[in-house]
Amino acid sequence: MYTATTRAIQVTVQPRYLPDQSDPAKSQYVWAYEVRIENKGAIAVQLRSRHWKITDGLGRRQEVKGRGVVGETPRLEPGGVFEYTSGTPLSTPSGFMGGTYQMVSDTGENFDIEIPTFSLDAPGGARQLN
Repeated sequence: MYTATTRAIQVTVQPRYLPDQSDPAKSQYVWAYEVRIENKGAIAVQLRSRHWKITDGLGRRQEVKGRGVVGETPRLEPGGVFEYTSGTPLSTPSGFMGGTYQMVSDTGENFDIEIPTFSLDAPGGARQLN
C-alpha cells in the first residue's frame, strides 16, 4: 500500500495487476487501484477534481484531469472516509502514477492534497526505474 497525508487528509492506494484484462502479446497491461480517502482533520472537506500523472515503463507521461472521482465529488466530514476503485491501462509491463486531488473546505479554502505515487508492475515483467 502507498499512503500520503496532506493537511490531515490521508490518501491510501493499493494497486493490483489484472491479468484477465491484459494481453502482453499485444502490449496491453491493465491495473486496478483501490483508493481510500480519510479526513483526519477537524473541518469537513469536499473533493472537487483530480489530476493524475501516469508514466509508463518507457518514461512516456500522460496527464488526466477531471471533475470528481468515479462520477462523484464526495464530501468528507471529520473522521469520514470515501473509497473507490478505478483502473488504468499501459502499453508496458511497468510504470507508475500519482497526482493530486483538489479539495475545498467548509471554510471555503481551496487546496490540493497529494495522491501518493505508486508502482504498477506486472508479475514477471522487467521493472524499469524512470
